[in-house]
Amino acid sequence: MSVEKFLKQRAVNVAVIGNYTLPNWYDPQGKLRTFACRTTRVSPFRMMADVPVVGKVGDRLSTYFQDFGKFDASITETQTGRFLIELEMTRPVREKFASKLTWLEKKQKEPSLADLRRDARIIPTTPHSIMTLADGTTQPCLVIDMSPSGVAVSAQLQPQIGTPLAVGACIGRVVRLLPDGFAVKFVEPLNRHELERRLVTRFTPPALSGQAPGATRSSGGVLLASDSILV
Repeated sequence: MSVEKFLKQRAVNVAVIGNYTLPNWYDPQGKLRTFACRTTRVSPFRMMADVPVVGKVGDRLSTYFQDFGKFDASITETQTGRFLIELEMTRPVREKFASKLTWLEKKQKEPSLADLRRDARIIPTTPHSIMTLADGTTQPCLVIDMSPSGVAVSAQLQPQIGTPLAVGACIGRVVRLLPDGFAVKFVEPLNRHELERRLVTRFTPPALSGQAPGATRSSGGVLLASDSILV
């Protein structure tokens, strides 16, 4: 089924964080890589999700969502930064899943049912961003969640702990590896009201004349110094 047809079907527009594995994507230890994803539209039969690595039509994958559980699925259509998957499940499981979707739809319409932890972990409206490394290399990434002090990210690249980088226009350093991504701590806490805008704004290195004392410019144009930009 195509995305166009799916958008015309009865489904729930809901953002739920999960993760998935694709065939033939392995880490340096030879294990299947796990990537984070976030649903945008879900029915008892299909699911559309924003993802950092799209895969190919026909790929079979495994998914897990805290609110839904574990499903096997296959990709039926891909677009930039997202895919549509066909869910594989038994009839009893599908009926239970349909009931869960009905509850989630009701939860969206009744603020009193909202998750009390929502303020502790901010889910961005727009999950896609750009990651910029110290050498100027950029790569698309998916923002899992965020806070004024840092952000959890999933991307094709899995940087090492201590790696300086920018997510959007937010500068920080990798402080923890996650099963489906990594956590970045910002150089300094950010205003939560500007956080999402800065995460989707591409990082632009400052002009050379404005660099901090002792800073040097890498071949990619990003300043490097212990007390300046990517620290």
